[in-house]
Amino acid sequence: MKYQIIPVTPFQQNCSVIWCEKTKLAAVVDPGGDIDRIVTEVSKLGLTLDKILLTHGHIDHVGGAKMLANQLDIPIIGPHIADKFWLDGLAKQSQNFGFPHIDSFEPTQYLNEGDVVTIGEQTLSVLHCPGHTPGHIVFHSPESHLAWVGDVLFRSSIGRTDFPQSDHKQLINSITQKLWPLGEKVNFIPGHGPMSTFEEERQHNPFVADQLLA
Repeated sequence: MKYQIIPVTPFQQNCSVIWCEKTKLAAVVDPGGDIDRIVTEVSKLGLTLDKILLTHGHIDHVGGAKMLANQLDIPIIGPHIADKFWLDGLAKQSQNFGFPHIDSFEPTQYLNEGDVVTIGEQTLSVLHCPGHTPGHIVFHSPESHLAWVGDVLFRSSIGRTDFPQSDHKQLINSITQKLWPLGEKVNFIPGHGPMSTFEEERQHNPFVADQLLA
């Protein structure tokens, strides 16, 4: 599995283009905005974008999804249906976070724990990891030891839990019971900031280093 991170929006959200090297088919994870830039990068890479993947419903992660889907006639897949209220409230999110107006939309498909997403001949496993939002999901490539974790976990930090329907206890449980078992050598791409590994965060992240599995 190949990938390129494209920070977008004033929030510098880590949008990712991920692709199958053999088929050159690609997906974009969390296109929060700057659609022209994303399309240009995909073209430079010689890829065919055939789906959009969403980790959760916050505007800096989904703000450009519908526009991109309409422009390229491709499906929007994810997040979990528990984040429907965030997608339904995108107009309000636009006001609250200083984004241009964005209409609500319905994804082509919601995702559940255990689902599998295909990108060419590559596959991503889906984990439901609530806490930051109730419908947050994580994409994991076992073959490549990579995970796209959205705003669940960051280098030396964790996702905020001061939003409606956020839950700190759920977030810690998602990290320790869903992410850590994937393996310490997994590299992860967070929703913001630099990459890290589960090993590094399990040992040194001050918010979860003392939450090791028994």
